[in-house]
Amino acid sequence: MNQSAMIAAAAATLLSTVLAATPAVAQEKEKCYGIAKAGQNDCANLAGTHSCAGQSKVSDDAGEWKYVAKGTCKGMKGMSADEAKMKVKKS
Repeated sequence: MNQSAMIAAAAATLLSTVLAATPAVAQEKEKCYGIAKAGQNDCANLAGTHSCAGQSKVSDDAGEWKYVAKGTCKGMKGMSADEAKMKVKKS
């Protein structure tokens, strides 16, 4: 193998390693309230009765949330933080 072929092979290996280690698209996330199933919330609830993931007791509770891809919450019948706060406040 000549020197230029070795350099080309090394460059191709390096490039493929870099591309494999980098996500294709960094996806933005948003909190979506009212869609978490019991035990599947991502963190603390609005009521402050727990402060950890996986501690929700009821499915689809307005005060519980999960991270979802930005722009997909409404399609899942979820709510923004402000909408959830208003709903929890009325209850």
